[in-house]
Amino acid sequence: MNEQTDVPHNLRVVQDKIQLTAQSATRDPTEPVLCAVSKTVSADGIEIAIAAGQRVFGENRVQEAEEKWPEIKERHKDVDLHLIGPLQTNKAAKAIHLFDTIETVDRPKLARILANEIANSGVTPTFYIQVNTGEEPQKAGVFPGHADEFIELCRDEYGLPLAGLMCIPPIDEEPTLHFSLLREIAHRNGLVGLSMGMSADYDIAIAFGATLVRVGTAIFGPRG
Repeated sequence: MNEQTDVPHNLRVVQDKIQLTAQSATRDPTEPVLCAVSKTVSADGIEIAIAAGQRVFGENRVQEAEEKWPEIKERHKDVDLHLIGPLQTNKAAKAIHLFDTIETVDRPKLARILANEIANSGVTPTFYIQVNTGEEPQKAGVFPGHADEFIELCRDEYGLPLAGLMCIPPIDEEPTLHFSLLREIAHRNGLVGLSMGMSADYDIAIAFGATLVRVGTAIFGPRG
């Protein structure tokens, strides 16, 4: 985190923009939830955001989250922690105990392992399916053409509690096409949650129905 960054001020700016954008789209301004992306941010930096009222956070890596979040969550029982980076199957057991929401379910083997871990532990996070809307080979996520089948598999065969869908559009493409596609897939599958939009385009995502936006740089400043 840039030590010169004014996190409380930045949070207010982002929250105001979320509410104004939602109002402009004739949506309930309280509906879109801000997930503050705290990857590489120290525990002290996270505590500043919590003191400013932020309660939903996102981390990209299980290992990094393990190092700083158990103690934070012990102090702040109402904090909601999301995994927003790819999940390796060998980290699934740790992930369901550490995270309240896992946004990156994207393949049958992972879904099966998560279901087994839930059955064995009794711990039940909320899940989003990550859709690779740009069909980028280097990026995680189920391709749009297989999304309906995978959603059905997660629901019916594995019984995962699905909250919605998540996407990360290609950086060099118009995001509206990807936000619209994710919304369409969610709608036809009866899913309400849409985790889409980051620091550069979260206002656009809200106009397209995002219920959760993942914002890091605009809050914590450039990462080192």
